[in-house]
Amino acid sequence: MYFNATTSPYLRPLVERLIQKPNVENGDSYYPTRHGAFTPDVKLQFDVHIPRAVSPRDVRMLVWPEYGDSPAIYPTSWQRLHLGRDVFSCRAKASDIASAFGADVGLFYYRFEFTGYNGSSFAVVQGDDGGAVLIPSEHGGCAFALTIYKRTYPAPRSWYGGIIYHIFVDRFAKSSRHKIKPKGYAIMNDDWYHGIPQFGEYPGAHVENNMFFGGSLWGVIEKLDYLRSLGVTCIYLSPVFDAYSNHKYDTGDYEHVDSMFGGDKALAELFREADKRGIAVILDGVFNHTGSDSRYFNKKGTYPEVGAYNSTSSPYYKWYNFYNWPDDYECWWGIKILPRVKSDEPIYLSYITGEGGIIDKYMKMGAAGWRLDVVDELSDDFIDALRSRAEKVAAARGSQREPLIIGEVWEDASCKVAYGKRRRYFLGKQLDSVMNCPLRTAIISYLRNGDASPLYRALENEWEHYPPEVIHATMNVLGTHDTERIITALAGASPEGKTNAELATLRMTKEQYARGVALAKLAYMINATIPGIPSIYYGDEAGMEGYNDPFNRRPFPWGRENKELLSFYRKMGAVRTRETVYKDGELYLCRYNRRGLLIFGRASDRYVIYTVVNMDAEPVSFYSSNEARVLVDAGDVKERSDGGIELPQMAGAVIKTSYGSPIWCTSTT
Repeated sequence: MYFNATTSPYLRPLVERLIQKPNVENGDSYYPTRHGAFTPDVKLQFDVHIPRAVSPRDVRMLVWPEYGDSPAIYPTSWQRLHLGRDVFSCRAKASDIASAFGADVGLFYYRFEFTGYNGSSFAVVQGDDGGAVLIPSEHGGCAFALTIYKRTYPAPRSWYGGIIYHIFVDRFAKSSRHKIKPKGYAIMNDDWYHGIPQFGEYPGAHVENNMFFGGSLWGVIEKLDYLRSLGVTCIYLSPVFDAYSNHKYDTGDYEHVDSMFGGDKALAELFREADKRGIAVILDGVFNHTGSDSRYFNKKGTYPEVGAYNSTSSPYYKWYNFYNWPDDYECWWGIKILPRVKSDEPIYLSYITGEGGIIDKYMKMGAAGWRLDVVDELSDDFIDALRSRAEKVAAARGSQREPLIIGEVWEDASCKVAYGKRRRYFLGKQLDSVMNCPLRTAIISYLRNGDASPLYRALENEWEHYPPEVIHATMNVLGTHDTERIITALAGASPEGKTNAELATLRMTKEQYARGVALAKLAYMINATIPGIPSIYYGDEAGMEGYNDPFNRRPFPWGRENKELLSFYRKMGAVRTRETVYKDGELYLCRYNRRGLLIFGRASDRYVIYTVVNMDAEPVSFYSSNEARVLVDAGDVKERSDGGIELPQMAGAVIKTSYGSPIWCTSTT
């Protein structure tokens, strides 16, 4: 679909704010950026726009280290009058800001203060929406964040522009060629299409999790061509190490792949066959805790080794924190079957990250990276060591891909505090990126409530806080094994007040499901075109529904997929694969005076691809000054006789136009 120009108001790409984020000096010139994370060599210019009506003078910028009381003060100089506001600027090199506090990298905060009319003191601080507000300086307020980082390893550029597919192994695919021998305690559920996973009486109640549906790594291998049809470039596997449960987050033996998943042989074959198709595989690293039924703890006596529970002389005893041996010990969130490991214990650290350790074994076998479970609970020393080992193994293998290390963080990871300690994930020695949970929340909020403001803010927050290398590698999730299925989250009934027994059989009505499919298309359209790497939770593309764990972990409906939704995922995958702007193209957020209208663009030096979504009841039409092309659309998008396209409520389109050719937006009615 193509459309051409008419005369309509130009949709401006940025919202003017009281304060502009730092500019980056390039030679003798400065250009605007919304990034708030910089390397030490960058020269910065800070601009602040203050209404002339308050008579600003003695304008200065104050910068603090994260844990410091005395600020460094930078005087500003007046630059110009712009739209009734005086513009003041100051310049500083990022390394000088850090060194003023005896650091070379770190998280810093800044605000502006000045004297106004009648000698009053004012401050420019960050408002609740992320923008800037003017307040009396004695009121405090929130300062702006400034991250200074220095990468000690290559950016994961080979991963940019890809698509991740998240597989819960037991529920994805059975093998037609390799039969799996169940363990003695396993309960096999042979009803692949209608079987209900085990569930507790109430959320958080104990569940044995020994019911299996028979999915395996051999089954994954047989579905690799299906994954390629979605544009998938990376498989993220839920844990595969030997363990008692179906989910394998209760590791029994890191040194072996679970026999019910096909063992080491199946994993090695998956690495080889996936690589032939240009698909990398990353593993789920569950290194914060083991199972109590493991060779290391051995509470049930299942293993021949002397575990920490069996004897204080066990070689694994120092791994764990016993309050009163053997039954009183630290465990993850109080769950007794998951004793927590001291990740900075030297013996454990060497076992996982040392030469010949667990990271070595699986990366030499073919693993391309790791997703680190509950990374907030791992020590800095452990993450540093894992990063270093992964880099060494990749270099020794001559890998064409940089090792990818993703952390499970549910909040803004740039300023995360966990257990009273500020984490340094993005300062240059640890993570490539994180699971983008805040964005998932914002997308669902927008599509359910019709207000784009929280989503705009989430995108701005990420763009302003994360280093660009991190942004383009974020794992942008719509669903995971820990969340409701996206179609249920978007259009299903609330689970509040319902028992697990009710949720086990609760299904969306025909009307809810149809709405859910329509909204799931828009969710994936947004997710596949924002910066980062979209992650598909197995079955979301097939229209699977379900509430939280375990009802989001049903078997994949092979042969019974929602073909409409699956076709849309494939179209978006083809667009993302073809259009290189989705690797690391600049993000432009476009605001319009319609709360339900979302517009953003990704730009290269030759063209811009816009994503437009309308959740307002009133239709909206788009035009371009030059010929533009609709790459993919969702909803009842119509071509207009005057050359535009019309988006009714609950519709969206991805539009490609040449660089410098604006698009226009008008209300249709």
